[in-house]
Amino acid sequence: MTNPTFRRPLFSDSPRSYARMAGLGYLVIIVSGIYAEFFVRSSLIVPGDATATASNIAASQVLFRTAIAGEFVMLLCDVGVALALYAVFRGFSRSLALLAAFFRLVHAAVVGANLLNTYMPLLLLGGASGLSAFGAEQRYALALMFLTAHGYGYAVGLVFFGACCAVLGYLVLRSRYVPRVLGVLLLVAAVGYVADSLARTLLLDYASAETVFAALVFAPAFIAELSFALWLLIKGVDTSTAPVAACTS
Repeated sequence: MTNPTFRRPLFSDSPRSYARMAGLGYLVIIVSGIYAEFFVRSSLIVPGDATATASNIAASQVLFRTAIAGEFVMLLCDVGVALALYAVFRGFSRSLALLAAFFRLVHAAVVGANLLNTYMPLLLLGGASGLSAFGAEQRYALALMFLTAHGYGYAVGLVFFGACCAVLGYLVLRSRYVPRVLGVLLLVAAVGYVADSLARTLLLDYASAETVFAALVFAPAFIAELSFALWLLIKGVDTSTAPVAACTS
């Protein structure tokens, strides 16, 4: 006779269970992203100074590589969070939940491809074969250029992530699975992400306004995403509060 315990799922296949999975994954994403961008790269990259940046990276190669590894963790969790949030909201609107998941997965794909720009400085500064035609100053300048390109690659990814946040914000507002204020915060974050990416694209002197955008965009976005993640992890969702006219198409 088969032991029935072997047929039990590893976790409850319910919106609340998926919500907690999404919350945990979201927290890992936030920690990994902050570590990679603000703790590591911001401490090593000196804007406009290729020589100082090259010196910092050469002296802290292991630290620089941990930032890349941190982004691997972030991207893996992004895929899991996309699935978990789809499972949470599909009962309210399958099409919108799927749209949010698609936007998040495209964002992850763009950020993953963009990671190649962080490998290039390691090759340039590590004396990879075929670089003998470039002098030291040229290699330093190229390394900084690739790191700058990495920032623009992030801007491309954030357009899709902003779209994901917008759809999630709408789902939160309409479904009422979690407090509606979280939906408002996600919508504010979405506007900020897209606005920052468009500013980086359209402004001729974005660098002069970058500090302002960082304060006005990423601080509210951090509050929104952290609040959403903590609520999902600690409280989960209450699907009984969904409006009767919920669309499940």
